[in-house]
Amino acid sequence: MAGTMQTEAKNRTADGTESGRQGPGCSLRHFACEQNLLSRPDGSASFLQGDTSVLAGVYGPAEVKISKEIFNKATLEVILRPKIGLPGVAEKSRERLIRNTCEAVVLGTLHPRTSITVVLQIVSDAGSLLACCLNAACIALVDAGVPMRALFCGITCALDSDGTLVLDPTARQEKEARAVLTFALDSVDQKLLMSTTKGLYSDAELQQCLAAAQAASQHVFRFYRESLQRRYSKS
Repeated sequence: MAGTMQTEAKNRTADGTESGRQGPGCSLRHFACEQNLLSRPDGSASFLQGDTSVLAGVYGPAEVKISKEIFNKATLEVILRPKIGLPGVAEKSRERLIRNTCEAVVLGTLHPRTSITVVLQIVSDAGSLLACCLNAACIALVDAGVPMRALFCGITCALDSDGTLVLDPTARQEKEARAVLTFALDSVDQKLLMSTTKGLYSDAELQQCLAAAQAASQHVFRFYRESLQRRYSKS
């Protein structure tokens, strides 16, 4: 799978450099994350992807309102707050995509009639925002100790007018791209949990982007493991 990124697609890094943290052949921007930043949530994390930054907090499992109670599983809510102003249509759409992804991995049946709320605050948006939100949500859920069948990550791909595939594109590259595709993948077998696309692309290009995202997800999950090992080895 790792060879897919090199042989099937003309990949390049978003900022022209490759981060040593992700290893050779991986065209993702630099990652950084910090856990347990906030005192009120049960779990929290900040995730930095290039110059895109998102802060996440998880509340629960906690008491749920009667109107939202589900008798056989937890009620999962996602709230996405923009950097400035009130949430709009774009934020509500991303909330739904993130919620669907979380519901696919969270073992909600272990906590019926409870509420799990994921609150995401956009700190800066320099491209691949949805992928960064997904990554921040995953780390925050882990920090909160929410039971999950697998971890998940988000990978964004952009296709230029000449068909060049760019992983983890910047905001400028997304604006100039012919198509932008974001995938959510699990850590067990890189199973597709969610996808959202914008623009024009062929079936072959869709499969090409998915294969590149699956290969790149290995680097994200490796970063997760290293970050968690550093965190818990200190405590």
